[in-house]
Amino acid sequence: MERALKFIASILPLIFAFAFMVPVIDAGMQAVGVNAPFGLSTLSAALIIGGAWGVFAQITGRWV
Repeated sequence: MERALKFIASILPLIFAFAFMVPVIDAGMQAVGVNAPFGLSTLSAALIIGGAWGVFAQITGRWV
């Protein structure tokens, strides 16, 4: 149980990115009317942006 909690705690930036940031980015893009580049859906673009931001936060330990 302790190992599972340590693992979950170690990937919290990725969990936050995919569980919170991706839906917010997707909804924001749809609300503003921004089209995703290269013919992607807004969800695909949000997954790329949010996932990259989450990986950056995971590696560096900070969001900015």
